[in-house]
Parts: sequence; C-alpha cells; structure tokens
Amino acid sequence: MAKTKDILTHLIEEMGWEYKNIQSRGRAQSVMAIFLSLLKRDIKLFWHCLNKKYDLLVGTDASLTHVGAILGIPRITILEDDYRVIRGLADLTYPFTSCIFTPAVCDVGRWEDKKIGYNGYMKLAYLHPNHFSPNRDEVRNISATPYYIIRLSGLKAHHDFGIKGITEYYLEKIIEKLKHHGRVFISSEKELPKKFSSYLLNIPVSKIHHHLYFAEMLICDSQSMAVEAAMLGTPSVRISSFSGKITVLEELEYVYKLTYGYQPDNIWKALHKIEELVNNPLLRSEYRKRRNRMLQDKIDVTAFFTWFVEKYPQSLKLLKANPDYQLRFGLQPAIHTEKVPEMLKNKHIAYIASSN
Repeated sequence: MAKTKDILTHLIEEMGWEYKNIQSRGRAQSVMAIFLSLLKRDIKLFWHCLNKKYDLLVGTDASLTHVGAILGIPRITILEDDYRVIRGLADLTYPFTSCIFTPAVCDVGRWEDKKIGYNGYMKLAYLHPNHFSPNRDEVRNISATPYYIIRLSGLKAHHDFGIKGITEYYLEKIIEKLKHHGRVFISSEKELPKKFSSYLLNIPVSKIHHHLYFAEMLICDSQSMAVEAAMLGTPSVRISSFSGKITVLEELEYVYKLTYGYQPDNIWKALHKIEELVNNPLLRSEYRKRRNRMLQDKIDVTAFFTWFVEKYPQSLKLLKANPDYQLRFGLQPAIHTEKVPEMLKNKHIAYIASSN
C-alpha cells in the first residue's frame, strides 16, 4: 500500500510492483488538510484490513498504527528522523505503535521504551553493497566527462513548514561555480523556470542512485538525498534550514565527513566548500574510503530487518534482552539473506510506503 506523494507511486509503478493506493491525490500543506488526509487514510485502511488476517503492519504512515491498534494487529513504525523534527507525525504515531525501528543515533523523545535502535541508516537498507551494485552502463550517456547533480526538494512534507532551501538566485550561483569543472544536472521535485531546462536530468526515477554514485558531487536542499549520497560515498553539500538539526546527518558530517550542511543564510560558506571540493583531485577516492569506514561500522540493515520481521515478536524480545544481537548482521554477506518478497511469503504483512 502507498499514498500519492512526490515520486513514490511513479517509482512503484516503474518497478512493476502491485500496490493499493490509499491516498490517490496529493494534499495541501495546511494543518487541516493534513488531518483530513490522515482521517481518510485511516478509514480506507481500516476497511481494507477488517476482513484480512494480517500478522503485522509495517511502514512509516501514522494510519497503520491507528488501524493496527484498533484491530489488535502489531505495528512496526520505520523512521529515521528525530522527534523534534517530526513532532507532529511522531505524536500521531508513537503512542499507537508497537515498536519504532530507527537508527540508534535518532532521538524518539519519550518513547525510548518502544525504540529498536539499529547500528545503521534507513537508506542503507537499499544502498548497502550487499544489495546495490552501481552500474556504469546506466549513466553511459552522461559520464564521458565529470558531472555534478543538484537536487531540489519540493519541501511539501508535513515537517517542511517554514523550511528554506536553495532559491533560484542560489541555484544560479551554484551552477556558475560548477559548470567550469564539468556538466551540471538538476533533479527537481518542483517546477523550474525555463532558463534551467537545459540542465534537467531526464532519467527514470529508479536509476537515480546509479547516477548519484558516479557523480563528482551532490549539491542539494534534500536531506534524504544527502544521506543517500553518503551511503554511496559521493560528497554532498546541502543548503537547508534543517542543517545542524538532524542527528543522522550530523553523524555523517562530523563522524564520517561524508556531507556538509549549511543554513540558507550561509550560502557563501557553502559556495566556498563547493569550490574547495571541486578543486580536490583526489575527491572521489577520498570519499570512497570514508564510505568504506562508515560501512565497517554499520550492519546490513536489510538482512537485520528481514530477520526482525520474520521472527517477530520473538525477535523483539531477544533484542530487548540483548541489543548487540544485531551485530551478527555486519558488512560480510548476511547470515539471513532473504529479500523482502520472500519475507512476505512467510507472513501476512501489510507494508505501507510513505515518502516522508
């Protein structure tokens, strides 16, 4: 199940997966629109689950926790944002969920007793080298010369109210800084003026991670893609009001030095960092090494989560008693290597995808 948001349903359809859409239209950004949208999803999901025999509800959306609580179905909430960043969503979700599956560094507020903190990142689940192999054939049309990707977020998530990112003026300055060093491509969730049309990266959305891996650098106001770049060892400079406020990105910046965050009013510092990076002849090799160091410290999140769901609720009890059990799912080929489709065959599970 999924809801219409950004590229989510386009990506699911491109992958050829069957799904049920419980929110077929996008919503406005007002508090009332968000509340009504959630209420509609609650109702649709309730009627969908009423005559089913689901063992488990898994996903990021608050609606699954509400419906699961009413019907007595265990709920696993998957998130990687700190409580203070997603306070509204968290207050609607955490009281009703069975457990919160989140990176160990994330703060879940007063719901620590429900937290399953794993030694990794949510996006490492699909970008870990055990599960993702970059393919240069996917980028052959653009990789003859060095290239840079600029990613612009639509800033329409529930937690994006009042958040600022890369403005049109900043975008022009960034392009001017990069174009002398290679090709510049823009991937944007929002419509841009025609003067930027020649820079647009027109590719299937499912191919973006191959392009991101082979890029020299990412410049963005997207927190999600900055994390994805770090998972791939591609340096990133992000310009966003969220800079300095998200624990996952703070760890990636200050512990592993894979990304750099700047507030929008510090654009000149960001441009200076971009200049510093593009003039580093060893940029790619240095950041691949930093990525490898990060991977050595983290587990294979997909293997761990697959085990956790398949063995639930015994897995929950085991981890509460011995949190270090997760270390079995390290960088080496995973002990449990079943992919998600195989996992779904073993239990009657409803997974709700919701791009945050």
